[in-house]
Amino acid sequence: MERGSRRSRLVIGALMLGVGLAMLVLARASVEVVVLLAAAGLVVAGAGRLLGVREPGPWRARWLDVVLGLGLLAAGGIAALWLTAPLRVLAWVLAGVLVASGLAAVVQALQAPGVDAPAPVPGSERVAGVLGGTASVVVGLVVVLWPRLSLAVFALVVGFWLTFAGLGTLVGALREDRAPVRQGPVARRGTGSMAARRVRSRSALMRSALALVLALALAAATVTVHGLDPREEPDAFYTAPLVVPSEPGRLVRAEPMPAERVPEGLRGWRILYTSTTGDGEPSVVSGTVLAPPEGTAPATGGRVDLADDGAPGDPGTRMPVISVAHGTTGIIPRCAPSLADEPFADGAGAALEQIVAEGWVGVTSDYVGLGTPGPHGYLVGPDAAHEVLDATRAARELEDLELSEQTVVWGHSQGGHGALWTGMLAPDYAPELDVLGVAAFAPAADLYPLAQGVRATTGGKLVSAYLAASWTRFYPGFELSELVTPGYTGIVHRIEGHCFNGANALGALAIASQLTEEVFRPEVWESEFMDLLRANTPDRDIAAPVLIAQGSADQLVLAAQQRDFVARRCAEGQPIDFREYEGLDHVPLVAADSPLTPELLDWTRDRLAGVPATPTC
Repeated sequence: MERGSRRSRLVIGALMLGVGLAMLVLARASVEVVVLLAAAGLVVAGAGRLLGVREPGPWRARWLDVVLGLGLLAAGGIAALWLTAPLRVLAWVLAGVLVASGLAAVVQALQAPGVDAPAPVPGSERVAGVLGGTASVVVGLVVVLWPRLSLAVFALVVGFWLTFAGLGTLVGALREDRAPVRQGPVARRGTGSMAARRVRSRSALMRSALALVLALALAAATVTVHGLDPREEPDAFYTAPLVVPSEPGRLVRAEPMPAERVPEGLRGWRILYTSTTGDGEPSVVSGTVLAPPEGTAPATGGRVDLADDGAPGDPGTRMPVISVAHGTTGIIPRCAPSLADEPFADGAGAALEQIVAEGWVGVTSDYVGLGTPGPHGYLVGPDAAHEVLDATRAARELEDLELSEQTVVWGHSQGGHGALWTGMLAPDYAPELDVLGVAAFAPAADLYPLAQGVRATTGGKLVSAYLAASWTRFYPGFELSELVTPGYTGIVHRIEGHCFNGANALGALAIASQLTEEVFRPEVWESEFMDLLRANTPDRDIAAPVLIAQGSADQLVLAAQQRDFVARRCAEGQPIDFREYEGLDHVPLVAADSPLTPELLDWTRDRLAGVPATPTC
């Protein structure tokens, strides 16, 4: 009978180990494959409980094994038969299994008889049972905290659990196979010698202690990641006075930035200025200005600078401007770039620092709703264009600077979208500004196919959550609960509350990774809401030279979609200098060591020097 039981241990252990390893290897397989493997593992584990493969002695609570065995079989059956169940439901099933197993282990350890019993259990074995059970409960609670686990994480959690459970079962059975069968009192006190049992107990104690430490570390990391976003709310600087100038592009207030927040050797200010929405409603916006040290000669080129009255000015005293449209940082006031520890590091920050040191001035709008009260119109083109142009206008009122009307517009990602819109609207909205060129890096240009193409990725879900939360506040007539997948309203609001720059991005992505389904309901893709994506696509002519840069390995703004957008605009007569950078993802495209950086600087200098553009179409 004992030999048959050990054979059962070997079979069950081998099956659990095999299924667990398969799940680890196939963690990124299809939902169906992962769920079926998980179902098989749960069924095997349940069968092991019911077959008594753990050989519970008189001291164990047999009814717990029966209940757990039936529960595991039920969980496996649910997973196998309900392949269409959302992964968040399966994650809750997994959490229940882990918590129940852990509590059972703790109860069984505490019910173990003492040293005076016929078959005493060493104290280290009791402690190991309590620690191991506690570790299982902690991991189960972590799963509860991540109720919408991604497919890969779901596979890894179940895979590791089955792998270690299978290994433990196999090792225990093999050791019993090698242990001599003794008669008499020693045999009645347990399998093998008590000395050998104590060694195994101490080994089990060490493994259980390590498991608990790792589980607690996982829980601590989870809480830390979810809590990342320590930025303070905007201070009084961002509150507009009761009376502000009625015309857009006027400076309301400005103050120098502390030296530690400005690139070494340069000067920085934060500004508050007036603007208008795309519908012409007045607004107040914040932003930043980055300038070279006092006494720096302005960058000069072959073009003639004009004074305020339209007459030729002195090119030796007025600095050209880089008007920066920043990338995604969030959609709530405390996500403004001007509030960040490194406010000038967004996008092509290294290139901006270098060109400012050469005698240019960088001006960045925070956009309405970032810094100042919202709502923020995320990827709303006309509003972003007005805010970028008015920031450049307002910066010209700073007493310590003499700025030229000549400006080159830069923008990355969301800012690339804003930069293209700025180039489109500048001639009519701010005709006094001389836009020399527009450079967009991985721009969110063709919004509808872009949103569709990445809607199933973590980054795409983050952008979808920002879009849903922003536009239901910005555009009247939309309800968030009617747009997003059932059960996602709360988590979209949680993502809304996280900024997306620096260390804060990790917290936002961690929450987005819980979304195992797409953010938008399927029917939304054919609704009026998505018509707004098409309406905010920058698909009109830009008079100035246009540079579009794209990384071929971009996982957020897909290279193929960017090529299609450029080809369509070229076919409609828009000259574009399109440059694609092999192997670069979304953020590395604008890193300091990116090949784009020196090319962007040369391209920008050429615009000031009046060098003819060299479009590729």
